[in-house]
Amino acid sequence: MPAAAPNTETPTRVVVADDSAMMRQIVSSSLTRAGVRVVGSARNGDEALAICEREQPDALMLDLTMPGLDGIGVLRALRQQGRSDMPVVVVSAFSPTQGARAVDALAEGAFDLVAKPKPGEGLDGFAAALVAKVRAAAAARGRARKPNGGAFSPRRSRTTRISRAVVIATSTGGPRALAELVPKLPAPLGIGTLIVQHMPPGFTRSLAARLDQASKLTVAEAQGGEILDPRVALIAPGGRHLRICDDGRTLLSDEPEIGSLRPRADLTIEDAARVFGERTLLVVMTGMGSDGLVGAAEIRRRGGRILVEAEESCTVYGMPRAIREADLADEVLPLGELAQAIVEEATA
Repeated sequence: MPAAAPNTETPTRVVVADDSAMMRQIVSSSLTRAGVRVVGSARNGDEALAICEREQPDALMLDLTMPGLDGIGVLRALRQQGRSDMPVVVVSAFSPTQGARAVDALAEGAFDLVAKPKPGEGLDGFAAALVAKVRAAAAARGRARKPNGGAFSPRRSRTTRISRAVVIATSTGGPRALAELVPKLPAPLGIGTLIVQHMPPGFTRSLAARLDQASKLTVAEAQGGEILDPRVALIAPGGRHLRICDDGRTLLSDEPEIGSLRPRADLTIEDAARVFGERTLLVVMTGMGSDGLVGAAEIRRRGGRILVEAEESCTVYGMPRAIREADLADEVLPLGELAQAIVEEATA
């Protein structure tokens, strides 16, 4: 029997920074078992920066609460040193304070967020999320962005001008994209706005609060039972699906995860298409995977409109790519042009 071909793929190299020795061991072991090479372990931010300077890793796994220079300080230091291309995955416990700090970290340039396991929780889900996000971070670092003015899909013209319900779906890179998009949107806007952002339970409330402070729209985490309001944008809570009942009221669901996701944007989008029909506008922005594709097909079938973010401005060109490649997008636009397009599409 011939010998198996050697594995020549270069492993992803990461640095792990956390003030807890136990958490550093858990994170390092989880990554090592998946074939990721841990090239350094730091107890605080200063150590993390020094190791990153020496090892030049593909990604940094970063806790936010550390003695001396904390996680936010590390992100700012990387930017000041001209190393903002270093992908940083925040590994954070949840509390109201930590939730706000995690959202701050994403705004400061962190690539993505993984919630630390709670006491008594198994480690399998945590390890899987950790590995997926560190690999995506490393891959995104090497992806060349297209220059402005690249070729976009031709716009499919509208035959009617009506108010629409706006559904925004996003994942990795979404908090930063939303921070640029949502403050540009007017109030009132269409029938109302729903946002599905893939985040762990607890953190979406902090995201909503941050967006609310900067926006004309009132931005809040959905509680269930709301009727869409043109002056309000509701964010699906992390850990729950956001559904829409036949009477237009929101419903929070604890149905099982779909593709490891809860909330799942497809469910919200399909419900919106069923309830609002052609009066639905779907906006899909940066994110891993293809969540939103099934819902987009239903939007198209019922006569709604679909905008997707262009590759040039995406942190991860996954969710928009899936819809564009299925030829479902009415228009493909860079992030900076989406707000005006949403206003044009969603208002009568």
